[in-house]
Amino acid sequence: MHPRVALTYGLLRLARWLPLRWLHALGAGLGILLWRLNGRERHHVEVNLQIARPQLDDRERARLTRACLQETGRGLLELGKVWGGSARHALQLVREVHGEERFMRALASGRGLIVAAPHLGCWELLNHWLGARTQLAILYRPPRQPHWEALLRRVRGRFAPEQIRANSRGVRALYKRLRAGGVVGILPDQQPRSGEGAFAPFFGIPAATMVLLPRLAARTGATVLFGFMERLPRGAGFRLHWLDAPPELSNADPLQASTALNRGVTSCVEQAFTQYQWIYKRWSMRPQPDDPDLYRISMAQLKAYCVAQDGRH
Repeated sequence: MHPRVALTYGLLRLARWLPLRWLHALGAGLGILLWRLNGRERHHVEVNLQIARPQLDDRERARLTRACLQETGRGLLELGKVWGGSARHALQLVREVHGEERFMRALASGRGLIVAAPHLGCWELLNHWLGARTQLAILYRPPRQPHWEALLRRVRGRFAPEQIRANSRGVRALYKRLRAGGVVGILPDQQPRSGEGAFAPFFGIPAATMVLLPRLAARTGATVLFGFMERLPRGAGFRLHWLDAPPELSNADPLQASTALNRGVTSCVEQAFTQYQWIYKRWSMRPQPDDPDLYRISMAQLKAYCVAQDGRH
């Protein structure tokens, strides 16, 4: 095992002995440190919040940025509970399930189920929950450094999903699984490779959005549900939410379908706003080659850009 992988795994195993509220407290402290360091993580959050919450003044946005970074820290440290011990033990942290009847109905239909799980809350715990109830396959991109893949396979434990690479062979495997009534998990807010998606509105600004998930739904007739694992206050555990997908998600028009996909993600985010992965450069790809890099321009230029985009809708 690679030394860094072994060290990470050892830290996860140690962290599992700490109460979740302690891990979340330490994670919040890490978030405050990221805030005070004023590095790229804070900058990415500030840019994203200017786009997603343009009505806020600078002081309100600063408070929200700090809260988002604290949730980022909590999300990192809670992996000690999710990955450091057994999956079955981690599942004891799921206190509530909202909309479970939607999931059970989709599973019983035999038509196939696509779980659209945004980068919101604790999506790795959602993997455990699904793996305990069905044979799950997830679409994924391997880490840039291959030695981390062994860690991912190990920590996902007993209920580890089948990992299907995001290539043409993998896509064919997804179609086959869904047509057989299987369950597939996809991160719907991950930017596609250049030329493989559509630019659809996300919080009012065009964002590179995958068209694969809508195509899978349209061509297989599978049900699409949005799911996320909300982090409860004071280390109390997690609440799982299941939401229906917008009906336009299966539209033959890629732009309408991807717009509906982003609308579904937004519906999830608005229920646990600070727990979204706001450090991710969601708008880094732009529709036109001469469009500005939103993460490199000044905040004044970004505000002007957002106003101009708002005027086009």
